[in-house]
Amino acid sequence: MFLAFFIFQGCEEDFTPRPNGFFRINFPEKKFQDYHSDCPFTFKYPEYSLAIKHQGSNSMPCWINIEFPKFKGTLHLSYFDMTENLQPNNSNKLEKYLEDSRSLAYKHTIKAHSINEEKIERKKDQVHGIIYQIDGLNTASSIQFFLTDSTKHFIRGALYFNVVPRNDSLAPVISFVKSDIYHLIETFKWFEEPEK
Repeated sequence: MFLAFFIFQGCEEDFTPRPNGFFRINFPEKKFQDYHSDCPFTFKYPEYSLAIKHQGSNSMPCWINIEFPKFKGTLHLSYFDMTENLQPNNSNKLEKYLEDSRSLAYKHTIKAHSINEEKIERKKDQVHGIIYQIDGLNTASSIQFFLTDSTKHFIRGALYFNVVPRNDSLAPVISFVKSDIYHLIETFKWFEEPEK
């Protein structure tokens, strides 16, 4: 009996549990398509995503969601025409949109360990704005931005994922999608609607 016990004890290996891992993510090929609509802007967005008109009670005509179904993510784009209901001092409208964008980005300071602002200045295309890079383990949004021509047009974007925010596991997806959002911003252009 003692001999059998020692033989079985000698056969046991030291058991070391594996640490929790994450699923391997297969990323789609980087290809882009043009976004065109009745709205006064155009841009390129990834072929693996869907551009869908925002549906909701507070929706406005040029609000768009760029859906990333494979990653359960959405880039919400909210457009505002600053010439609608024009007041004598239209600069107040721009200031309000700028402050709204800033305060919505900085609402994430509770979970973020840093928010970096990157200025966008493309004078030739009249595209100006700021990208807010929101870094932190469990932030709900990792990138937000606004673009404007400073007189007529203003658009705000915010990326959200419909999953529990654990940015350590989402990091590769966030990095992949962020590069496509940068491409969207780089290819973004305003255009005037033809007179009716």
